[in-house]
Amino acid sequence: MQIASLTIDRIREGLLSRQFSAVELTEEALRFAEAENPKTGAYLRLSPERAMDAARRVDERLARGEEPGPLAGVPVAVKDVILTKGITTTCGSKLLAAYVPPYDATAILRVEEAGGILLGKTNCDEFAMGSSTENSAFGPVRNPVAPDRVPGGSSGGSAAAVAQGTAVVALGSDTGGSIRQPASFCGVVGVTPTYGRVSRYGLTAFASSLDHIGPFARNVKDAATLLRVIAGRDPRDSTSAAAPVPDYPALLGGGLKGLKLGLPREYLRELGSEVGDLISRGVDVFRRLGCEVRELSLPSTGYAIPCYYIIATAEASSNLARFDGVRYTFRSANSGTLADMYRNTRGEGFGAECKRRIMLGTYVLSAGYYDAYYLKAQKVRTLIARDFARAFEEVDAIVAPVSPFPAFKLGEKVDDPLAMYLSDIYTITGSLAGIPCMSVPCGNTAGGLPVGMQLLTTHFGEPAMFRLAGAFEDAGGVN
Repeated sequence: MQIASLTIDRIREGLLSRQFSAVELTEEALRFAEAENPKTGAYLRLSPERAMDAARRVDERLARGEEPGPLAGVPVAVKDVILTKGITTTCGSKLLAAYVPPYDATAILRVEEAGGILLGKTNCDEFAMGSSTENSAFGPVRNPVAPDRVPGGSSGGSAAAVAQGTAVVALGSDTGGSIRQPASFCGVVGVTPTYGRVSRYGLTAFASSLDHIGPFARNVKDAATLLRVIAGRDPRDSTSAAAPVPDYPALLGGGLKGLKLGLPREYLRELGSEVGDLISRGVDVFRRLGCEVRELSLPSTGYAIPCYYIIATAEASSNLARFDGVRYTFRSANSGTLADMYRNTRGEGFGAECKRRIMLGTYVLSAGYYDAYYLKAQKVRTLIARDFARAFEEVDAIVAPVSPFPAFKLGEKVDDPLAMYLSDIYTITGSLAGIPCMSVPCGNTAGGLPVGMQLLTTHFGEPAMFRLAGAFEDAGGVN
């Protein structure tokens, strides 16, 4: 049984035909993950007891002749910012190194109800703040395609686990590109659904108005299947949408003739030559499949980076105030007074990137600067959303790069925060607008580094997005 080549359909076929049991599959998946993980550091910890319990439940369902669920027996990796009852959840931070949640996130409950096997928790940038998974308190993750390079961030551990083959699918979180960018760097499929499509209950908050949970997979159908399982209204999350959840996998297939695709001029100006060439070839594939491609303008794009880093850091400053040493976090031992305890706990517990963003956010929310920065950024966010709304009056979807460049080397940008932030230039616009976006593999550079192509559609337009991605994948991409 080759874990690295399995798909959801192949697992289902094997279970129903009794080629293997869920317990046998899970035992092999745990063994394989433990053996391979030292090469990448994708997992912070495996969860063998919980995984085996879930596998036994799947086998019991099958023995009774019951429907085992759409994810029956599927090994799933979970980013360590998503709460898992009884399993340490660190958010990649020293502050939460010993935190064991008392409840599961809604997405986790839905995965296990569907028969999924929670294999382990994956490494990530601290509190999901980063673009390379180098900001974890527990060390960086290496890209399985090129171990001297980053896997992207902040969901780099989940992307690396899927690319390495130690998980069939994975859950990540995306605030400004943290699913799409690592999917691009690692050569897998990554989906950021419409804001509110998936419940955020149990997702540790970074920027509450921007955070999403979404899937990673090695093919479009598996990503669509996982999203269908976790999507839908949740009474425990007031921001989750009540819109019906389509059967995404069933909507794959069919022709693309007559679909209109937009190519934003602003996204193509500063592309690296190899990335730009691959995106151009990807667009040609859509033309051959019958799509009409037209250039369009998203004029507010140039303001996206400052807008995002004002709003996101402001919300992070507020959300991270709860990690103060009083309740469930690490507490500094060097504290003679309450004020010292607050100061020393946060000073010793947070890493450099978290401190940088907390300080930026506190500044833009402070008296005298709120109107000049935060309020103005919210107005710009509205302009960015309007750009997309106007574009989707003319086209069915937008095609764009995910990143200006492929995976960069470990340590290359860690001392240049601005250069690191600019790696998100093509992903944060979709996040600010709250629309669904995804990265689908679009070939490799001459050096063998994967490049992803981004597809963006209107709110709750995931069916069209998956249809386009599935057709592109079936056509063989650009290779």
